[in-house]
Amino acid sequence: MKSSYSEGNGGTCVEWAPAFAASGVVPVRDSKAPHGPALAFETAAWSSFVSAVKDGEFPA
Repeated sequence: MKSSYSEGNGGTCVEWAPAFAASGVVPVRDSKAPHGPALAFETAAWSSFVSAVKDGEFPA
């Protein structure tokens, strides 16, 4: 999935693979570099991060 803030013109973008969440790991990568490295987060840590972003806990 791509970030809802993704620009359609190839701008700044993060994507993650929700299909892996059942395995306990969520891989996240820069969509501009699909063959580049990915960061792997534990599912609970990724969920906490997403909740914090939605709750506005990080400055814009």
